[in-house]
Amino acid sequence: MSEPKSPTPTPGDTYKGWLFKWTNYIKGYQRRWFVLSNGLLSYYRTQAEMGHTCRGTINLATANIAVEDSCNFVISNGGAQTYHLKASSEVERQRWITALELAKAKAVQMQAESDDSGDDFPAVSPNSGQGGDCRNTEIQSTLRTLNSKVEDLATCNDLIVKHGSALQRSLSELEGLRVAVDMGEKVKQVTERATLFRITSNAMINACRDFLSMAQSHSKRWQKALQTEREQRIRLEETLEQLAKQHNHLERAFRGATVLPPSFSNPALGNKGGVSGKADASDEDDDNEFFDAMEEPAEFITVPADPKYHRRSGSNISGISSETGTDDQSVNFDELSLASNPESPQPLELEPVRQRRTRIPDKPNYYLNLWSIMKNCIGKELSKIPMPVNFNEPLSMLQRLSEDLEYYELLDKAAKSHSSLEQMCYVAAFTVSSYSTTVHRTGKPFNPLLGETFELDRHRECGYRSLCEQVSHHPPAAAHYAFSEKGWTLRQEITLASKFRGKYLSIMPLGSIQCIFEKSNNHYSWKKVTTTVHNIIVGKLWIDQSGEIDVVNHKTGDRCHLKFAPYSYFSRDVPRKVTGVVTDKDGKAHYVLSGTWDEKMEFSKIMQSSKGENGTEGKQRTVYQTLKAKEIWRKNPLPEGAENMYYFSSLALTLNEPEEGVAPTDSRRRPDQRLMEEGHWDEANAEKQRLEEKQRSTRREREREAVKAASSPEEGGHPDTYQALWFEKMDDPVSGETLHIYKGGYWEAKEQGNWDMCPDVF
Repeated sequence: MSEPKSPTPTPGDTYKGWLFKWTNYIKGYQRRWFVLSNGLLSYYRTQAEMGHTCRGTINLATANIAVEDSCNFVISNGGAQTYHLKASSEVERQRWITALELAKAKAVQMQAESDDSGDDFPAVSPNSGQGGDCRNTEIQSTLRTLNSKVEDLATCNDLIVKHGSALQRSLSELEGLRVAVDMGEKVKQVTERATLFRITSNAMINACRDFLSMAQSHSKRWQKALQTEREQRIRLEETLEQLAKQHNHLERAFRGATVLPPSFSNPALGNKGGVSGKADASDEDDDNEFFDAMEEPAEFITVPADPKYHRRSGSNISGISSETGTDDQSVNFDELSLASNPESPQPLELEPVRQRRTRIPDKPNYYLNLWSIMKNCIGKELSKIPMPVNFNEPLSMLQRLSEDLEYYELLDKAAKSHSSLEQMCYVAAFTVSSYSTTVHRTGKPFNPLLGETFELDRHRECGYRSLCEQVSHHPPAAAHYAFSEKGWTLRQEITLASKFRGKYLSIMPLGSIQCIFEKSNNHYSWKKVTTTVHNIIVGKLWIDQSGEIDVVNHKTGDRCHLKFAPYSYFSRDVPRKVTGVVTDKDGKAHYVLSGTWDEKMEFSKIMQSSKGENGTEGKQRTVYQTLKAKEIWRKNPLPEGAENMYYFSSLALTLNEPEEGVAPTDSRRRPDQRLMEEGHWDEANAEKQRLEEKQRSTRREREREAVKAASSPEEGGHPDTYQALWFEKMDDPVSGETLHIYKGGYWEAKEQGNWDMCPDVF
C-alpha cells in the first residue's frame, strides 16, 4: 500500500492512494487506485490508467459517507452508485474519511455558491478594456488588503504565543509558592498577563473574522467573474469555429466562381510563353491549394516544372499519351477516362436497367440525451454498448462497407491503364474516395448479426457484383468480395476497434483491403485510416479522418504513401487534406497526389526532384518539379434534400431498397432496420432488442453444442467456432495476410432460388 502524498489533506488538495474495492462475491475486494479531486472520487485499476481509462466516478456533493468498522467504509449517492471500500489500516481509513468529508463540504459549498444568483456581487463584464482595467485594480487592492490582514493575523499569533508562554510560567510559579506574603504579588502578575492574553486573543478573533468575511465575499465575487470568463471563452471558441468554417466556405465559393466549366484546358493559362513558371503557380488558384509551397510539417513541396518538359512528346511520359503538343496540355489524361471512352457505356444501353429509388422517408425529429447513455461507457468498445436506433442510420455496416464502391469507375480506369504507376494513381484515388461519403454521416450503422449478408448486384448498370457477410460477432468482422467484368476484383475483411474517449469517439478499422487486376495480374493491398467523431457530448457532431495509408503493388514493388492530415482550426492548409507520392520499387518518385478526402483528388507527373530547404526538425524536404495537376476524382453531389435523409448519397439511398430474390439473411430483410427507415423508431427499438436477444440465445446454443462435441472421444472442436457460409479463412500467398476469401456459390444459389443452407438470422 503506497502512502498518499498528504497525510492531512486540505480541502483544495488532490488526495490519491490505494484502496480495496468490493467487486463481487467471486473476486471479493480488489486493489484499485483512487483519486480524490474537485469533489469527485474516481478509481482506476492502475496508476497508468489515469491518463486514458477511468473505471468509475462518484460526486461527493450528493454522496453519503458511512463507516462500517475499523478499516471499511461505504460511499453511496442514493442507490445509483455505491462503493464498498477497505483501507489497509484504521489510520489510513481515517485519513481517507477526513479527506472525503472535507472534499464533500467544499463540493456542497461550491454547488450552493454556483446556484446563488450573485445579486450582491455582480460579475464585471470582461468585454471592454476599461472594465478589465478597473477589475484588475480592484483585485490588486483586495489582495493588498488580504495580505495586510494576514500580516495582522501573524502578529496576533506571535503575541498569543508570547503571552501564553508568560501566562504559563506565572501559573507554574503560582503553584510553587510557599510564602503567603508573595501570593498577592504573583496573583496580580498572573491577572495582568491573563488580561493581555485575553486582549490579544480577542484581537486575533476579530482579525480572523474580518479576514474570513472578506475572503468569503470576494471568493463569491471571483467565482462569478471566473464563470463569466469561462462563458466568454466558450463563446469566443464557438465564434472562432464559425469564422473558420465561413472563411473556408468563402474560399471554396470564390474558387468555384472563378473556375471555368470542367475541362483540362484553361484559357487563362494558355499563353505561358512570356511568363515564368513561378508566375504560373501564383496565377493558378486551384493549383495553389495543393501544389504551392506547403507548411513546415509537409514532407515535400512541389513547383512547376521547367517549360521544356511541356513541349516534350507524350511518349516521354511513361506512355500516358502518344500525342505531341506545345505545352503541358499534351499530357492528356482524359484518354484514360472511361467517361470519354465511347466503348464502355454502349453495351449497358442495349437492355433496360432497373430504375432505383431516389428518396427515402425523412428522418424524424427525435431527441435523446446522448450523455445519459454514454456517461458510463467511457473507455469501452462501441460494439459492446447497447445503443437505441435514435443514433443509427437505416443501413447496416455491411451496406456501409459496400459504399466503398461508390466510385467504382476509378477501378475501371485503372484496369485499362498500361502503366502500373498510372494504375497506382487510380487505386490510390479509389482508397481516398471511399471516405467522401462519411463527411456528414454522423449516424451509426446497425451492427450486423452473425451470418447476416448483403449483396449489391450492379452487373447490368455498372458491370460489378458485390457480396458482404458478417463472419464474426466479437470482435465484429465483415468480409467483402466484389468482382467486375472490367477486369478487377476487390476483397477486404474489416474488423472495427472503437473507443469512446468522452469528447470524441475513435474508430480504428483493422484488416486488409486487396485489389487484383486480371489483365496485368497486379495485386494491391492497403489498410484504412482512423475515423474520429468529435463533439460527442456537447456541440455539433463532425467527422475527421487521419492517419497514413501505404498502397503496395506486390507484383512490381510500386508504392503510394498517402497522408491524411488531421483537422486543425489553426492550420493554413485546406481542411481534410490528403497528400501522397507514387514511387517505384527503387524508391524513385513518379507522381504527386493531393486534394481532400471529401471533395476531389488531383495528380501530376514528376519531371525532376531535388533536395530543398530544411523542414521540421532540420530534415530536408524534397522539391518535386511537376507538370500541371490533373483532376483524377471528384465527389458526386448529394441528392436534393439529403440533409433530411441522413445525408445519404445517391448510391446509399438505393442500398436498403427492397429487392426480390436476395438471400433471407440479406440486410434488406432486417426488420428493425426497415422499421427505422419507415420512421417507426419505437417499434424498431423493440425489434432490435428482440434480434439481439435471439443472437445471444443462438450463440449460447452453439457453445453448448460445441462443448458437447468436444467432449466426444471421436470429435474435437473449440466452443463457439462459427463457420462463415460464403467465405473461408485462408492465407493469401501474394500479400502473406490471412483473411476471409469468397469461396463461391452465392450467385449460383440466387439463380436457382435455393437458400436452404442459409441460417435463421432474423
